[in-house]
Amino acid sequence: MNRCLPSLFAAFCLITGLALAPVAAQANQQKDPALGPLLEKALTDGKCFEDKFDRAVWFAAMEPRLRRIISNDTERTLILEQVQCEAKRLQLPPGLVMAVIDVESRFNRWATSSAGAVGLMQVMPFWPSKLGMQNHQLVEIPHNIRMGCTILKYYLENEHGDYARALARYNGSLGRRNYSDLVLVRLANNWQFK
Repeated sequence: MNRCLPSLFAAFCLITGLALAPVAAQANQQKDPALGPLLEKALTDGKCFEDKFDRAVWFAAMEPRLRRIISNDTERTLILEQVQCEAKRLQLPPGLVMAVIDVESRFNRWATSSAGAVGLMQVMPFWPSKLGMQNHQLVEIPHNIRMGCTILKYYLENEHGDYARALARYNGSLGRRNYSDLVLVRLANNWQFK
């Protein structure tokens, strides 16, 4: 088979926004020693105190977009609340978080990658035992988004705000642009906020 065909197909998918399946995470990701204490702290942080005006603006912009993907009102509301909360807590662009979730799982909290990553933000399955959690908590929306956002923030800080490199680290594809480009295109086309 011609080795150029996969990259041509990837370029076509990137340009057209076509995605047949989420991009799989690599098996050795999220093993940075510094992530453990950050995730422990994130899981013990209190509930967000949200500004009602900020919430109303966020929901007005994002709820109709997410409704096309998730029909369950409760699940959709919980995702939007948690993304807004974590983005604010960690000073992350909330649209970037939405784009990561879109590419990682297409907003399917039951998604599992070939590497075993689980949930909306595809958190690796070794974290529950390291953090004293139950395995089922990885598919719970608040836990998964809180952990995924903490990991994303860690990589953004380590890459000095370079989205492409941080996203590649998040996915385990450092040195390749397919994943980061796909997330950034989804951000620009579907999830840009403000």
